[in-house]
Amino acid sequence: MPDRAVTAYECRHCWKLLPPSQLRSPVHSWSATEGDPFPLGVRWIPEEQSYNFALYSKHAEHVELLFFEEMKLQEPVYSFPFDPLRNKSGPVWHCRLAVEKTSNAKFYAYRISGPKAGSGFDMHAFDRDKVLLDPYARSVFFPPEFNRTAAQRPDSNVGLAPLALLDECQCEFVWNGDQHVRHEADLIIYEMHIRGFTRNANSGIPDETRGTFQGVIEKIPYLVDLGITAVELMPVFQFDPQEANYWGYMPLSFFAPHHRYSTQPDDCGQKSEFRRMVQALHAAGIEVILDVVFNHTCEGNESGPTYSFKGIDNSTYYMVSPGQRFAYANYSGCGNTLHTANRAVRELIVDSLRYWVAEMHVDGFRFDLASVFARNSDGSIDIENSPIFAQIAADPVLSDVRLIAEPWDAGDGFLLGERFPGTLWMQWNAKYRESLQRFVRGDRGVLGELMMRLYGSNDLFPDDPFHALRPLQSVNYIASHDGFTMYDLVAYDRKHNEANGQGNADGQIDFSWNCGVEGEQHARSEVMQLRKRQVKNFFCLLLLSNGTPMFRMGDEFLQTQQGNNNPYKEDSETTWLDWSRLEHHMDVYRFVKQMIQFRKTHRSLSRSRFWREDVRWYGATGAVDFGPESRTLAYYLDGRSQDDANIYVMINGDDEPSQFDVQVRSPAGWQLVIDTAAPSPHDIRINGNGSSNRVESIKLGPRSIVVVTSIVI
Repeated sequence: MPDRAVTAYECRHCWKLLPPSQLRSPVHSWSATEGDPFPLGVRWIPEEQSYNFALYSKHAEHVELLFFEEMKLQEPVYSFPFDPLRNKSGPVWHCRLAVEKTSNAKFYAYRISGPKAGSGFDMHAFDRDKVLLDPYARSVFFPPEFNRTAAQRPDSNVGLAPLALLDECQCEFVWNGDQHVRHEADLIIYEMHIRGFTRNANSGIPDETRGTFQGVIEKIPYLVDLGITAVELMPVFQFDPQEANYWGYMPLSFFAPHHRYSTQPDDCGQKSEFRRMVQALHAAGIEVILDVVFNHTCEGNESGPTYSFKGIDNSTYYMVSPGQRFAYANYSGCGNTLHTANRAVRELIVDSLRYWVAEMHVDGFRFDLASVFARNSDGSIDIENSPIFAQIAADPVLSDVRLIAEPWDAGDGFLLGERFPGTLWMQWNAKYRESLQRFVRGDRGVLGELMMRLYGSNDLFPDDPFHALRPLQSVNYIASHDGFTMYDLVAYDRKHNEANGQGNADGQIDFSWNCGVEGEQHARSEVMQLRKRQVKNFFCLLLLSNGTPMFRMGDEFLQTQQGNNNPYKEDSETTWLDWSRLEHHMDVYRFVKQMIQFRKTHRSLSRSRFWREDVRWYGATGAVDFGPESRTLAYYLDGRSQDDANIYVMINGDDEPSQFDVQVRSPAGWQLVIDTAAPSPHDIRINGNGSSNRVESIKLGPRSIVVVTSIVI
């Protein structure tokens, strides 16, 4: 092999024939004989032709490193017992092994023993028979005989357990100058599931790439046409393939991409394919945001499997339920809760985030059940002293990435707004979702709430001199993966979750209305037209609101889950996008696409600050009517401070038509650009194609929204 410089992404196979001149003598290096305690995980050292292994386990008494060949998984080809007097520094076990010792091994794992279980934070779960996955594994391999049940019962699960890929797939990836993408006023977030986006046979994607990272690449022109500027990917971390888990919110590894999302599921190809997807999205100007789960793992409670964290150091990684001898705290609703108050767990999380930014080029994160980060070891909430937020803010790699919180958990940790410890983080605004669902459904007495949400939710994100928060922190959404699709909000009065096997008792409460007929089977033409109008109302209000808009994949063409509002384990046509609906509902797609364009064109709508004196609120013909039966509202947005046209919005949430007066004079008059009650293509006409008559008064149809803009002289 020619003499050449070492790069950061070389795998050991590229260096087996390194010339002697480049080999470093280990004679005077303690690290070369004993190993380094950091970084954690496995690191290839080309100049020594050796691996460095480091594993955190504060309470372990004996640690053994196991190596497996690809075709010989029933017993290790080599094992290395750590000597705590030589291979341990503080709570970290470490060693340095020459490549010759690992023979032809392709995978590695650990076997660990320690003290018996006690109470409190002596809730150990060591099992010396269990083969354990490195928490820092970059790629996970599942043997052909992989068996989840074997990890739940006593005795050995060798040959049946997930293993870490030894080479970590470190071969060079050419980024070709790829840079992070960051949008501001034009940010449109599209929540997407990698598999569900293209898995359906009618997606137009070749069989071999349907439901993969590559499938997303092939659909990028669609995203660009729609106007999407950021994708928020539902969890891509490796999860247990034998657990009933489609969404991915039960992580096994915080570093490895899920193997089934790759066309090469049994190789390190998933890492390269993920990078190619990010690179292609960036080339199209689209941000990549990962939905990450750092509040729990797939190991569940005491009856769950032992794959990694439990057997490595249970009481370090998981919170204990106060007052119970052997029980996991369950603020996640999934059986366990990561002990994020522990320094080692915080470092694991920050290391994972840093890896996905620096090595995989993602642009931001949405944190599932992020209130767990504010919980102390005893489960209490401390919003003043949550160290992980400071660690992330101080990290030079993470300090400028997009951070979005789901600011609650499955306990009492509802911290939406200024209470959330991540001061400048963006947050999923559940109050926005509920207010908009209720108003469009037809509820009375919610006008004040609607005004607050359209304005940017300054009740939650106050911009007084002390708080100085901003409307962009409010992630406005009406539907997400968790709940009804936007279409199902207007097609079902009740959830239909029977397929989930929980007696239809699962799933959240949605404020839905079926427009008179439950489901699609018996929906007449006039019912479908009303449903389309309601969906257009949703999108119209969403994209006219100050704050950051987000919607879920397929809502733009009326995707349905047949009334299932919690299909977390439904890997089927229930959850896969039905692309035939795009053709059937092209009128709705057109409206959403042009509504996105309207928002981007009018910079007055999406501001870094609240509208303040630029907005004025009205009723249909006078002042706002806050009476208990009122469902009409209008507002005027002065665009001069933003060098934009003026906008006047009229909203009729009533079942009957309503006459509206445009109560602000425009020198050249107003032109009608949006009318959700009008048939396509007259429902939205932008780019100077609006109705040219000088609108002064207009009759709004039932349950409709009309928008006029000032005519430029």
